Amino acid sequence: MTKSTKQWYASWFDTPFYHILYKDRDYTEAQAFMDNLTNYLNIPEHGKILDLACGKGRHSIYLNTLGYNVTGVDLSEQSINHAKQYENESLKFDVHDMTKPYPDTFDAVFNLFTSFGYFEDDICNLKTIAAIKEELNEFGFGVIDFMNVNYVMDNLIPEDVKTVDGIGFHQKRSLEDGYIVKDIRFNVDDLEYQFQERVKALTLEDFKNLFEKAGVHLLDIFGDYKLRKYHKDKSERLIMIFK
Repeated sequence: MTKSTKQWYASWFDTPFYHILYKDRDYTEAQAFMDNLTNYLNIPEHGKILDLACGKGRHSIYLNTLGYNVTGVDLSEQSINHAKQYENESLKFDVHDMTKPYPDTFDAVFNLFTSFGYFEDDICNLKTIAAIKEELNEFGFGVIDFMNVNYVMDNLIPEDVKTVDGIGFHQKRSLEDGYIVKDIRFNVDDLEYQFQERVKALTLEDFKNLFEKAGVHLLDIFGDYKLRKYHKDKSERLIMIFK
């Protein structure tokens, strides 16, 4: 018996298997990135940060420990329900579609760890950037942390198996119609599951075009979580600061 889904970002993220597959992500590196980023942006003490596509809230929680007033939003109701147990006076979570402006303004809006480019309709990417623009206060900065497509394609592993918690995740990766696609197949309790991740292969030039259409200004570009210079072919990340 096979269970599958095509609208992957609305359902794959809502499964426990997504969090099992990616449980070994380097959160120490991620926290160091947020230390570097908040210092670079000079966000005011107790400043307001919107964490777009926050998942279960791990990074929102960390930003809150740094003294910031944080709102984490995500389309996944299950992830937000999990995150809500950590809410306090300066940390809240909400189910929200990031293509629409959130009804508040912030000193910074973070879209981290390639949480962009999921949509089938390109207009949704533009709507997301336009929404970020509306969510920024007069002195606020937008941040999109995306994969560096050039580096990813040069280092793409076509197929592998990753075993986590006794589950063998068979992963196939390819470039299809301008999307980097990962097909994921695994078996649990005699049920076969199939999911697909599709992320638009957006380059720096693609983002520049989106920024121009949205009326935002690109201020700086970094190539890794230590905020070192971006190199088109060598950098693992594409981190863009704009307002």
